[in-house]
Amino acid sequence: MLVAPSILSADFGRLESEVRAICEGGCDLVHVDVMDGHFVPNLTIGPVVVEAVANAATVPLDIHLMVENNTFFVDLFAPLKPGYISFHIEEEKHPHRLIQKIRAYGIKPAVALNPHTRPEAVEFLLEDLDMVLLMSVNPGFGGQKFIPSVIEKAQRLKEMILKRNPSCLIEVDGGVNDKNVGLLAEAGVDMVVAGSYVYKHPEGVETAIASLKVRNEK
Repeated sequence: MLVAPSILSADFGRLESEVRAICEGGCDLVHVDVMDGHFVPNLTIGPVVVEAVANAATVPLDIHLMVENNTFFVDLFAPLKPGYISFHIEEEKHPHRLIQKIRAYGIKPAVALNPHTRPEAVEFLLEDLDMVLLMSVNPGFGGQKFIPSVIEKAQRLKEMILKRNPSCLIEVDGGVNDKNVGLLAEAGVDMVVAGSYVYKHPEGVETAIASLKVRNEK
């Protein structure tokens, strides 16, 4: 299981050291939640702060756009050369066009689905994607409770992926911890995002990240 801790739960007064801690603790990517206060009822960070995160990180960034006007934000963050940029299918009228735009920047494109959105919404985009991000909480705030139905949703998505693009990854974001990560692995999930669980773990970020790196034996 790949692990991408979310800096949304970090102490922003110590952001550089918080980013370095998860990188040294064994994370695979650094998950960055970009919210515009319109698509979700929260406002987070812009390119100046994300650039500082990129400079502190020793692994690629995983930028999750929860915004209106996706094209504007893709152009804004593309110069930072993140590993992935994901955008929400619910907001984008021309997803295929935006996927190609992200790829033209040399960045891996991903599409995010809200908890209520059926996995079939991306069926005919899978051949052009590197990853699908399934929200297991309602987007906008950290520390929410995991929505169990995402496990069945991941299973259905995995079946479509195996038929259309086996190299496409599944990422799950929201309420992930050591109690549910095994179920996610069994469902075919490749990467998990965890914020509160990692940064508030009583034994530190390294122990938290290690506890999420389970293997799917199926």
